[in-house]
Amino acid sequence: MAANTKKQKRKEKKSVYEGNVYIQATFNNTIVTVTDIMGNTISWASSGGQNFRGAKKSTPFAAQQVTEVAAKKALEVGLREVHVYVKGPGIGRESAIRQLGILGIRVRSINDVTPIPHNGCRPRKTRRI
Repeated sequence: MAANTKKQKRKEKKSVYEGNVYIQATFNNTIVTVTDIMGNTISWASSGGQNFRGAKKSTPFAAQQVTEVAAKKALEVGLREVHVYVKGPGIGRESAIRQLGILGIRVRSINDVTPIPHNGCRPRKTRRI
C-alpha cells in the first residue's frame, strides 16, 4: 500500500499596517467592517452579533462595543492607521469613530459616504377630480 503523501499548505499570516474602516450606522443597527487598502475584509462586527436586541442595537454604546470587537481583531493583524468611511443617519456614528482613537488606531481621514438623492424619483401624476 502506498503511504498518504498529501502536503498541507500553511496559512500565511497577513500583516497590514494601513486600512479602511466602514461604519454603517442605520436607525436599527450598526455594522463595522475593517479592510485593507485593496478592500479585502480583515474583520467585521455588528451590534446584532454582539447580542444587542431591539432598540439597544442602534445606541452609541452598542456602536462602541462593535467597533472595539472589529478593531481588536484587526490589531492582531497589525493595523495601525485607518481611513474611516461613515454611511447612514444612525446615532452611533461619532462614538464608533471615537472608539477607534481610544484603541490606539490612528484615524487619518473621515469621509461621509451617505447616499443623497439629487432629484429623487419621478413623482406621481397629478390627481384629477
